Amino acid sequence: MDLLADLDNFFIASDNDHVIGAVGLEMYNNYGLLRSLVVNKDYRNEKIAARLVRRLEKKAKDLGIDCIYLLTETAPGYFTKNGYEKIRREQVPADLMSSSEFSHVCPQSAIVMQKYIGEK
Repeated sequence: MDLLADLDNFFIASDNDHVIGAVGLEMYNNYGLLRSLVVNKDYRNEKIAARLVRRLEKKAKDLGIDCIYLLTETAPGYFTKNGYEKIRREQVPADLMSSSEFSHVCPQSAIVMQKYIGEK
């Protein structure tokens, strides 16, 4: 398991005090790493994931992040529909390559995606 001690940039969705969704943002200079988007299966198709991702992207932009990266094994279609594009692992900035997500949490077969949110 891999979880940061500082959870300031993690967001949750709840229903009657029950956590039904979550997403996290790790910062590496002016790059962001979207972590662990999850929604309880009983709440899928209610746009909870979209609201969580929008909230994360707004926070990232407010923090001066230019580009958000992510790794996924199961949801490339979802992220493509939300403005993320597939890239090669070699295109990821070195700052992010040292993260636990890239170095040992996700397998090499995971799909890498990015979305520019700042000025290009």
